[in-house]
Amino acid sequence: MTTDSNPIDRNLGEQPLAAILQRRQLSPTDLVRASQAQLTHKMVARAVKGRRLTANSMKKVLAALNAAAGANYTTKDLFNYAPVEVAGASEDGDES
Repeated sequence: MTTDSNPIDRNLGEQPLAAILQRRQLSPTDLVRASQAQLTHKMVARAVKGRRLTANSMKKVLAALNAAAGANYTTKDLFNYAPVEVAGASEDGDES
């Protein structure tokens, strides 16, 4: 039992990103290869499954998808939740 009166739900179910990847016939490996940032297969898997991501991780997935698909998606197209706030994160979403 947690003592926190407002726990964060970290498992949010399959995200719209999963349908976009399937529709565009892209794999997590395609996103990792297209990424200019340090995007890992684990980050992509967590994004698809609906594990809550930080804003920085969401931006990495978004940039990789746009590069791989040649599209202009937004985070609202990929995820049905807002990013989690991370202590020590700067305003642009980079973790310190």
